[in-house]
Amino acid sequence: MSNHSFLRIQLIAAMTAGALLTTACGGGGTSVASNVGSGGTGFVSGVVTKGPLGNANVTAYSISGGQMGATIGSTMTDTNGNFSMGIGSYAGPVMLQVSGGSYKDEATGTTMSMAQGDVMTAIMPTVAANSNTAGIQVTPVTGMAQTLAQSMTGGMTDANIASANAAMGSYFSVSDVLRVAPMNPLVPGSGTGASQDARNYGMTLAAMSQYAKNLNMAGSSAMVTALLSDASDGMMDGKKGSAPVSMSMGGMMGTSAMASNAGTSGLASAMTTFANSAGNMSGVTATDMSGLTQKLNTSNGRF
Repeated sequence: MSNHSFLRIQLIAAMTAGALLTTACGGGGTSVASNVGSGGTGFVSGVVTKGPLGNANVTAYSISGGQMGATIGSTMTDTNGNFSMGIGSYAGPVMLQVSGGSYKDEATGTTMSMAQGDVMTAIMPTVAANSNTAGIQVTPVTGMAQTLAQSMTGGMTDANIASANAAMGSYFSVSDVLRVAPMNPLVPGSGTGASQDARNYGMTLAAMSQYAKNLNMAGSSAMVTALLSDASDGMMDGKKGSAPVSMSMGGMMGTSAMASNAGTSGLASAMTTFANSAGNMSGVTATDMSGLTQKLNTSNGRF
């Protein structure tokens, strides 16, 4: 992956090799929250997907005052991207941050590694003390929701977390970006019996990969990074605020300004291209995806 993080985040501290903090996510530190004791029984589990991300570091952080706070748990994913970690007796909203690991890129079919400094995130509304929260998805789309919530007035409050997750779900026609498991289009027949939610989610991630391939980018992570930056202001228009989003093309190719339609008709076209490609082994066709592609084609980009 590129030296740009999934939120253009700089690696600034670590509790472990994978416990990262980012400037884009606000304050916080590497301290352990005082209410996380050895006697607590709270757990968070789920799957990390940019393609299933194996052997990646997953760190859970408290959220305090709308900002990322102290570390409350950490673990690693298995080869299929699954994770489970204790968070002690913590109660409150949670931010998950993922670094390292490797995944199979949808459009190219090659295995890619997350480079140092690259992260994906997800934000969860308040969890009760000693509760077991299962089935959480961490994806580029949940990362887009995190950047959006962070930019809202008050930061990552429960209300903003709910609003941002719902906004990204509505944009990509996924009922719950935290809970719906994306279909993996690289698995033969994975679309058979899959809900349209799961199809939309999986093909959205594949479209990001395909769009990067269409532009001859060295890896799809730079495209995801650009999309996350674009999403942070609530408008997919190739800008973060008034500033054009810069994409790292990889290698000696330098950077390029993101197209204004990248997050709308650009993704729609890429989704159709991938659906019609030999790499799509899900059985889901471009016709099956026409509802979402038409929605993206006609979108003004606003959440």
